[in-house]
Amino acid sequence: MGADDKMENAGDKIAGKAKEAAGKLTDNERLEAKGKGDQVKSDLKGAGEKVKDAFKKD
Repeated sequence: MGADDKMENAGDKIAGKAKEAAGKLTDNERLEAKGKGDQVKSDLKGAGEKVKDAFKKD
């Protein structure tokens, strides 16, 4: 996984956490769910990159 991809995924995860926190503070369930979804998406992208890296090394 390239450094750019890691930074992008980290940024997406942080943004997701911020959305989730904002949703909790404002009782906005939709925003909270969007934030959680963004975090999951970031985790999945990171996992996919790790799988690609594993196959590149062989």
